[in-house]
Amino acid sequence: MIKQLTKVEEQFMQVLWVLEEASVKEIIEKLPEPKPAYNTVSTIIRILETKEFVSHKAKGRGYIYYPITKKTDYTNQSLHKLVNGYFEGSFKSMVSFFVKKNDINLKDLESILNEIEKNNSKK
Repeated sequence: MIKQLTKVEEQFMQVLWVLEEASVKEIIEKLPEPKPAYNTVSTIIRILETKEFVSHKAKGRGYIYYPITKKTDYTNQSLHKLVNGYFEGSFKSMVSFFVKKNDINLKDLESILNEIEKNNSKK
């Protein structure tokens, strides 16, 4: 079971998933304004290491950090948590909710259905 991330931790992971590896300075460069302090970023990266989302390798006098948890694994778990927590475990209820709220158009819905059919045919 993958641990849950706070909003800030997830924001840092999004940066690392895109960069694939980065120093604290490089992570800060990709974060939105106002930029957090170097020590703040360093502390959160160490927390992500403790949670086993990130690891590091030495480079010169510093470290390069890289994700060890795949974005797809975290996304999948988060989606299941959302569906189970708010839609009683039903993806149908979740899709229905977004259709009713007009947050999804017919083209997107057809694309989702095609993707489901494609994945089901592989099984």
